[in-house]
Amino acid sequence: MLLIDDLLFAPLHGLLWVARKVDEAMGQEQEQEEELLKARLRELYLQLESGQLAEEEFEAQEAELLDRLEAILASQEAAEAAEDEEERAA
Repeated sequence: MLLIDDLLFAPLHGLLWVARKVDEAMGQEQEQEEELLKARLRELYLQLESGQLAEEEFEAQEAELLDRLEAILASQEAAEAAEDEEERAA
């Protein structure tokens, strides 16, 4: 009976494995984008301080980068909350 159960649930286990791998890849990609955005923000601040960038242009670029960074952080928090709920349910 145990062998039959393993055979019946093998596709489901494979699908779950693929879903976990996709989730891990997405998380790594978001972390890389987060680091790139932070590096770009540092560059913007340096350009502003050195006079290479006008205040208005700085504010526009900063707002865009901060919006993207907030979206990444919000999706990470949502994923963590979903994981916590799954752990509580199990």
